[in-house]
Amino acid sequence: MLIGSHIRVSGGYDAAVEYAAKLGCSALQFFAGNPKTYRVGAIDAPALQRFAAARAAAGIALAAIHTSYLINLASDDPKIVAGSLKLLKNDLEVAAAGEIAYVNTHLGSYGARDRAHGFAAVVAALEDALEGIDPNVALVMENSAGAGQLCGGTIEELGAFVRAIGHPNLRVCLDTAHTWAAGYAIDSHEGVERFFELVERELGLDRVVMFHFNDTQIELGAHRDRHWHIGEGRIGIEGFRAIVAHPGVRGKVAILETPGEEDDDARNIATLRTVLEHVAV
Repeated sequence: MLIGSHIRVSGGYDAAVEYAAKLGCSALQFFAGNPKTYRVGAIDAPALQRFAAARAAAGIALAAIHTSYLINLASDDPKIVAGSLKLLKNDLEVAAAGEIAYVNTHLGSYGARDRAHGFAAVVAALEDALEGIDPNVALVMENSAGAGQLCGGTIEELGAFVRAIGHPNLRVCLDTAHTWAAGYAIDSHEGVERFFELVERELGLDRVVMFHFNDTQIELGAHRDRHWHIGEGRIGIEGFRAIVAHPGVRGKVAILETPGEEDDDARNIATLRTVLEHVAV
């Protein structure tokens, strides 16, 4: 299993790689731009190629972009959808220029609109984004915590998107904190087995290419997005041990998005490595 963290690149790509290497990461995730604005800058292809070379030299085998929090492909406002597609397509272009394998995105919220109409709109937006995608880049849908009218809060809905679109470059990321918040009990071997049986039935485990490993302190099914330190929340060490031991997880990438600063990042990576020690992944 490749292990990484969400890394800030505001100090430059070299500093980001240095920090990831210091943590012992074999993967990393980052924001390609300001996640709180619709503005996009010119793509600096030479800088992205240097970033790719630096990652390779540091033994960082895989990189992923996390898209802006503003993206809402489910909105009934055409301006919001247009702005969201602009951001998403820009990140896909950055990924292609920088040898970045995955562009991970939240799908947004249906708001007050009918969910069936919203679902069709998201399908159309994803098809638009996937048109002409670089074959070496995957567009990765992340599951949500399922609050209110959030899109992608159930495995069944993610599977419906996969089946409706059918594009080989459309993939899935499963966030453990969101999974728990959406009501899937993944704190035990039995719960994890049930969850992955559902994933295989609705999605196919081959569609899941990435995990966000985050513990959480919220109640099961509370539909709130709150990340916490690995093994210190309700999923716990037993839950993460069962997750990493599952065959569907082996050989894939786990990105940590746990709170805190450098010491916390190092501690969470170390905890996950301890969990992995006796599991062949």
